[in-house]
Amino acid sequence: MGSWLRDIILGGQDGLVNVLGIVLGATAAGADTRILVAAALAATFAESLSMGAVAYTSRLAERDHYLSELQRELREIRECPEEERQEVRDIYRAKGFDGPLLEAIVDRMTADEETWLHVMMAEELQLEPVDTRDVLRTAMTVTLASIVGSLVPLLPFFVLPSPSAVWLAVAISAATLFGVGAYKATSLVGD
Repeated sequence: MGSWLRDIILGGQDGLVNVLGIVLGATAAGADTRILVAAALAATFAESLSMGAVAYTSRLAERDHYLSELQRELREIRECPEEERQEVRDIYRAKGFDGPLLEAIVDRMTADEETWLHVMMAEELQLEPVDTRDVLRTAMTVTLASIVGSLVPLLPFFVLPSPSAVWLAVAISAATLFGVGAYKATSLVGD
């Protein structure tokens, strides 16, 4: 749920703020409503594709970073095992373990290369494997959320004349951003 919500918020807020900026700028410049709408729709299209592409490539970059660090840690475990054992010892000493119990933990964690590698990745580097099976879903979610978010400040221009539409666009945009922030705070931060 957290990843899905993050993707929607990322795309939606970015699209909303981007088009709101275009709406305010075009209105301040005295643009005709048709030009304003055309510019906002063009920006929606470009922004949504861009956001989807960034979501896609950033997940792949996270995966590549993780795999690079994994290979580096594996090489270090194989080439300088005593230094890596000391790092495990330091990690668990910082957690409050000492004496024979600490040495037993170090022995246990370093007895199996896969377990040892996992400890180094999670505890030392604070990195977790990146699941890229859903990278396309993430990109599509961000893209669609960006489109929907972009339409929020644009909708008033389809039903109201320009001066009133601008104020309504700002009000709806502010309310949407506040609502999303409140929802995020209650659902992700605490109940």
